[in-house]
Amino acid sequence: MSSLTEKLLEKSKEAFVLAIEIYNKPTIRYRVEGFAFFICNAWELMLKAHIINKFGESEIYYKDNPERTKTLENCIKIVFTNDKDPLRMNLEKIIELRNTSTHFITEEYEMVYVPLFQSCIFNFSEKMLQFHDFDVTKLISLNFLNLVVKEKALDENEVRAKYSEQIADKLLSLNTKISKISSESNSTFSIRIEHDFYITKDKTKATDSVFIDKNATTGIKIVKELKDPNETHRYTSKKVCIEVAKRIEREKLNILYKGEKLRTFNMYHLGLFSKYYKIKDNPKWCYVYKVNTTPTYSYSQQAIDFIIEEIKKDPENILDKLKEKGQKKS
Repeated sequence: MSSLTEKLLEKSKEAFVLAIEIYNKPTIRYRVEGFAFFICNAWELMLKAHIINKFGESEIYYKDNPERTKTLENCIKIVFTNDKDPLRMNLEKIIELRNTSTHFITEEYEMVYVPLFQSCIFNFSEKMLQFHDFDVTKLISLNFLNLVVKEKALDENEVRAKYSEQIADKLLSLNTKISKISSESNSTFSIRIEHDFYITKDKTKATDSVFIDKNATTGIKIVKELKDPNETHRYTSKKVCIEVAKRIEREKLNILYKGEKLRTFNMYHLGLFSKYYKIKDNPKWCYVYKVNTTPTYSYSQQAIDFIIEEIKKDPENILDKLKEKGQKKS
């Protein structure tokens, strides 16, 4: 690794940590703009280091102006050649925000962009590991890679009451456009963040609690079942395997099966987890589509997180144990 590449990566790591720290610090009101600026800087430096390693140092400079390095937009086009790639679209939207924030921004931009920010963090972590064999959790704990979310959903009436027609139209149009791309894309473009409330008598199953106030002016809809599985359970079996494999690689888990290191996490391994833990029977983990004669299944992010947490408990033996226990049940 050249000295220039090392310097680029060190600055990239620092910019990445700054982006997360600025966003998660409650006293900073400039956090959306600050995050956008530093995360773009982190990506630009990291991609330039990758371009140098792959194509040579001259590739990061403009041919007609060898003293000037290429912009992040140009670096993205060199590395991610598919303009429909959700990762590339994610970065391009955040670059638009960075450029816009130098002129004007409202606090409601946070409500629109935070799903993209969260995906951007995970994408950066994955590419830093892939391109430079560096695990960002050495810089910052995995728990702190999740952004602190405090905003409520964007309300059109509130926006129009608060801003001029031109500003309101621009913000609402942007929200519609990004929501449409999110619905057509995957978690690499955006990670939808929701707060669902369920009624349960078992406090051990709750992450938070509320009380009922008969004098309250704001109503709440009681959710008794999942209404939109296309949003809450977005992963097919194949995508679950892909996501679990990514997490295994990112967290450097040494998984063994029949005494040999696992090369990839496939449908058979998912089946072992599904059979023993009854994943398909748990509505938080799996949604069953019964439209056709043969049911189909989709899975939630919670299912992926659960599988990873179980693997961490005993990576060298869990698959063998699940197979053995599954055979005894049969």
